[in-house]
Amino acid sequence: MDHRRVSDHALEPVAAKVPAVTALFWVIKVLTTGMGEAAADALARVNILLAGVMGLVGFVLAMRWQFRSRAYRAETYWFAVAMVAVFGTMAADAVHIVLGVPYGPSTVFFAIVVASLFRSWYRSEGTLSIHSIVTRRRETYYWLTVLATFALGTAVGDLTATTLHLGFFGSAVLFAVAIAVPALGWWRFGLNPVVAFWSAYVLTRPLGASVADWFGKPHSFAGGLGYSDGLVAVVSAGLIVVLVAYLAGHRNDIQPASGISSS
Repeated sequence: MDHRRVSDHALEPVAAKVPAVTALFWVIKVLTTGMGEAAADALARVNILLAGVMGLVGFVLAMRWQFRSRAYRAETYWFAVAMVAVFGTMAADAVHIVLGVPYGPSTVFFAIVVASLFRSWYRSEGTLSIHSIVTRRRETYYWLTVLATFALGTAVGDLTATTLHLGFFGSAVLFAVAIAVPALGWWRFGLNPVVAFWSAYVLTRPLGASVADWFGKPHSFAGGLGYSDGLVAVVSAGLIVVLVAYLAGHRNDIQPASGISSS
């Protein structure tokens, strides 16, 4: 008997590994983006090398926990999203701060990465639907795409706030309006739900990050309110814990079996 094959089969998901898309899903998603932005910036100000190590370790541990789970669990999934938020922010910031790449080119680079992942995922699996995340390969594509969208969103948010001089509040308004477009398109005009979902998902990152930066950064830097990144990260994390605990207790965000398909 091939023990490796048996072991791999044992780790295959038995149900969809992502939550049902509800209003609370979007609330927590935006909170994780803000928390990731604020936490990464706060840690980097203490020690950028230590921040990088902590971000990487947290990301690896979260992915290990998530992939070893065979079905969706709120605490596992959202911890993974939170760690991706922190690590994705650090990845985007490293391209700009460490490598010196301007926000414009880094935005284009991460956009190409996201588009390439979508293309590869669709060519491999024939679908980008989150209802189809029922194999390890699809889950791998999903998390690579999520990580890339966080990095892209960080770069886009910084581009609009600083390079384009919209400031953090102006950027937040811009992305709030932008995220309403796919929502309205799906609700009223028959936009493909997969296209609508991923369009909105990508935009949650710059939206949440812009709001977090607006609260956390000093007024002298793109019009922030000056409450500090550390405080914003702690408050956001607290709200996330409360909401995820609610989901874990009520289990009303688990996808129904009928929603699990390859389309």
